Amino acid sequence: MHSEPLDLHHKEILYNRLRAISIRLSEFSFANLYLFRKTHGYEVVHDGDCIHITGFTGDKQKFVLPLCEKKEPDLEHIDELLDNYEMIFPVCDCWLRYFDPRNFDIHHNEDDSDYIYTVEKMATYSGRHLSKKRNLLKQFNNSHQYTRQILNKDNIEIAIKVLTNWQDETPADASDTDFHAAMEALENMEILGLFGFLYIIDDKPGAYVLGEDITDDTFVLHFAKGLTEFKGVYQFMYNDLAKEIQGKYNYINFEQDLGLQSLRQAKSSYKPDHMGMKYRIKRRRCN
Repeated sequence: MHSEPLDLHHKEILYNRLRAISIRLSEFSFANLYLFRKTHGYEVVHDGDCIHITGFTGDKQKFVLPLCEKKEPDLEHIDELLDNYEMIFPVCDCWLRYFDPRNFDIHHNEDDSDYIYTVEKMATYSGRHLSKKRNLLKQFNNSHQYTRQILNKDNIEIAIKVLTNWQDETPADASDTDFHAAMEALENMEILGLFGFLYIIDDKPGAYVLGEDITDDTFVLHFAKGLTEFKGVYQFMYNDLAKEIQGKYNYINFEQDLGLQSLRQAKSSYKPDHMGMKYRIKRRRCN
């Protein structure tokens, strides 16, 4: 068994394994693991025919994520892992039935959970609870003209300008935002298999969205950056993205809120259809 820091060249061995598991949680994206490898201290562990990811949760708990599993966990293998690692993470809802609470401690931290919405909801903002989103979208459309471009190598520098301007108007330092991860995502968009749109608003670089399909029916939105001078830009971006991918995907995953109250409030305001819970599994210790 040996381990090494996760890096770009690991895509060759990790991407297909992550896709084969077919889980909507954001950690099952190679791009997510790579872009936040420093934040979480991700390492790739080679263990015979199996490969594991180790890292730290947002609250600094060490975990292992086994990637030799497919549609269901191998409990014998997991039992062996728990001889060497204290915690398996993230475990999805669909795996919980395999873990007997008499033998395992099962917990989750609300800060870890992904916000998942139907594409239809984001494409329509229908219903009383989303009336404010519809109003902001209407204000944007009434006040601004825009053009949409597919992000590619020809306009990536314009997207980088949006990102840089977004960081300049953000009170927090770049080391305390996702600026560096977002920059790497743009610079390595092609190799990471990311897809997105750039928006030129009133003839100025105004916004972009960037993500990927994480399962056959789910698109995960890794980054959405818009400038504050364009009121309603985020409501517009989410709505426009949903309309463009409608019919191809059923869900959009907006990832977790990291325990940040501003993010929690913003993501909750769109009324998620499902919270992607990420359970922490530990071996139950005898008293």
